Amino acid sequence: MEKAAVQGDGLVIPLIDFSKFLGGDESQKLETAQAILKGFQTAGFIYLKNIPVTAATRAHVFGTSTKLFRLPLETKLSLGWTTPEANRGYSAPGREKVTQLTDISEVEKVRSSAPDIKESFEIGREGEPEHPNQWPAEKGELAGFRATMTGFFEQCKALHVEVMRAIAVGMGLEGSFFDGFVDVGDNTLRLLHYPAVKKEVFQINPGQVRAGEHSDYGSITLLFQDSRGGLQVKSPNGQFVDATPIEDTCVVNAGDLLARWSNDTIKSTIHRVVEPPQGTEDEHPPRYSIAYFCNPNFKSHIEALPGTYATPADKKYDGINSGQYLVQRLTATY
Repeated sequence: MEKAAVQGDGLVIPLIDFSKFLGGDESQKLETAQAILKGFQTAGFIYLKNIPVTAATRAHVFGTSTKLFRLPLETKLSLGWTTPEANRGYSAPGREKVTQLTDISEVEKVRSSAPDIKESFEIGREGEPEHPNQWPAEKGELAGFRATMTGFFEQCKALHVEVMRAIAVGMGLEGSFFDGFVDVGDNTLRLLHYPAVKKEVFQINPGQVRAGEHSDYGSITLLFQDSRGGLQVKSPNGQFVDATPIEDTCVVNAGDLLARWSNDTIKSTIHRVVEPPQGTEDEHPPRYSIAYFCNPNFKSHIEALPGTYATPADKKYDGINSGQYLVQRLTATY
């Protein structure tokens, strides 16, 4: 029995040793896969420990991300995010508003009243001439930035494949069932910086958050967070519960497209980033996190998975193209 990483108000997020799936015997693999699936079915979130991405690698990537955000604003804006189709480059604080709203005018109202207090930098897979990555100049403390990020991208891509294999095993499918859906790597590595902020900002505007409540769009998200805290997950009872950072773990949550793919047997749970737990200072220090948004290949056709329906009439959704779906969802947030 895996212990809970988060527990409160009916929400239980398990802490799972992923090495038992990667290197355990058949019984351990099955038990771990079933625990992963259950976590996604009940909470929509899990914490994984003993993943193949080492602590030293994660620390190096975090350090490199910090150096990027130290660049002058003018330099960062020259690497600016352009379109949902590309989904690459820099977004300044206040540009993106993550939300469950889909009407662009309504999103703009929320953005104006309580903009997200964060900046981000998106990196997609290499080798797409129409949508090249926006790389900073390789000089000074950013020498090696591209190699660091592309290497991390590939490690996260491999972890995505393994988590999807675990989901397949948990569902009673062939372990390789999803391989042909996720082998291209149409994913997004997002570096996130939540700048230092005065506590009074949250007191003056009670609706202010660092990132608004939302669900993610794709298959799964791999989240690496620092120790600052602030991530909250919505419980089955409608309350937000702190998802406290646990050292040497990766938080993994299911996205909307995986929920749709599973005929809603898997949950895509709403979450947000708020004012961190109260300290004694007048200002909250910066928070850094790294999210790797995993998607089915953009050319993939997504429809209800085997075993999630008894008859065709039980399918809740029509089939959909992965890439078109994701672009539609991204369009409303920028």
